Amino acid sequence: MTGFLNFRNKLWEKHLPQLLFYIALTIELAIVIIDKSNYINPIEGRLFRITFLLFLCKALLTGYTIKEYCLYAALAVVSVISYRVTGKNDVIRIVTFAAACKDIPLKQMIRCAFYVTLSGCIVVVFLAVAGIYGDISLSMDFGREYDALAGGGIEERRYTLGMGHPNALSCMFLMVTAMGVYAFYERIKWYGYLFLLLLNFGIYKLTDSKTGMLCTTLLLAGAFVMAYSRFLREKKFAYLCGLLVFLLCLAFSVDAAVNAPRVREAMMRQTYYGDPKYEQGFQEMKIDDHVVALLRIDERFSGRIVSLTNSANNDGSIETWSAFSSPNNMSYYFDMGWIKLFYRYGVIPGIIYCIACLSLLWRFYRQKDAAGLVVFTVLAVYSIMEAHLFSVYIGRNFLFMIMGGYAKRE
Repeated sequence: MTGFLNFRNKLWEKHLPQLLFYIALTIELAIVIIDKSNYINPIEGRLFRITFLLFLCKALLTGYTIKEYCLYAALAVVSVISYRVTGKNDVIRIVTFAAACKDIPLKQMIRCAFYVTLSGCIVVVFLAVAGIYGDISLSMDFGREYDALAGGGIEERRYTLGMGHPNALSCMFLMVTAMGVYAFYERIKWYGYLFLLLLNFGIYKLTDSKTGMLCTTLLLAGAFVMAYSRFLREKKFAYLCGLLVFLLCLAFSVDAAVNAPRVREAMMRQTYYGDPKYEQGFQEMKIDDHVVALLRIDERFSGRIVSLTNSANNDGSIETWSAFSSPNNMSYYFDMGWIKLFYRYGVIPGIIYCIACLSLLWRFYRQKDAAGLVVFTVLAVYSIMEAHLFSVYIGRNFLFMIMGGYAKRE
């Protein structure tokens, strides 16, 4: 009888919470895969409610310190305010998920996410290539080139392999690679990095997505260097560089949001007058060298900064930011990730996320987690241009898993 009671208690205290967590996590990851495919998920909202309840049950079965209770209580207040202001429960779900990650082995969690995401992507690609479901390529004007004779953009054909958009295919390859590198960092040999690098260039040939290709290359190069350089793994210098890159990414994104209307004006003056600083009749808006520099950068970014002024309200530019966002900000789409964080969720939740990122960097340094440093830094750079990590889909941002998984460590 005593043995049965011990078994029951062990099952209740360990296995049941983990089972609830992994069921919910698998559903969340499956939702991400479905979103990346051509299929429209008619029960997405119901699935979100199911995963929220499962994560909440896992959190209720988990023990926390007084400090952690106070932290999650404060985050709960912020998430409730966000829900009341925006009408969306994204922040509540994120906080519950992060709390539920405690006592789940970190590498085990990331490996689960890696296998589920990789398997889902393979299924989507197979269905498209086999002609069963989904388009294998997409032909359209991607806004990269302009044909003056035709008076419009040039149509290009780029491969999607069922992912709906070539950038989505490139993005998912980066995410799967990042999860794989983090989960199996200690096992990957030099030829593994070489294989992934060649595969990366193959994906680039199919998608012509420069951002994804460059970030994946940086990820593999950074992980390779860290794996074979004990000096960099253990010294503070590398982690300070990661911090500097993170701060520069934030600073550039805020600067772009502040100056987006002036960048558009500079682009218009350059288009019609051949000079972005042309001022005759435009004295109400001065264009200085800084704005011209942003314009030159934006030309490499396929007009992402200018796209912040595509709506009547200049949605995404800093004048549309607020403390806790608004209902109107929850559905408008643009690419720049860090800007979307503050626009969609509000300045206060955005600052809290950035503080969590700084805390994570500190944990990486304390634990000498070089793989985590590389993954975090590359995703920080990627989020300047792409908004994949910041959305209603928790499964897109596996940094939440790392943040929650590190919560148990001192």
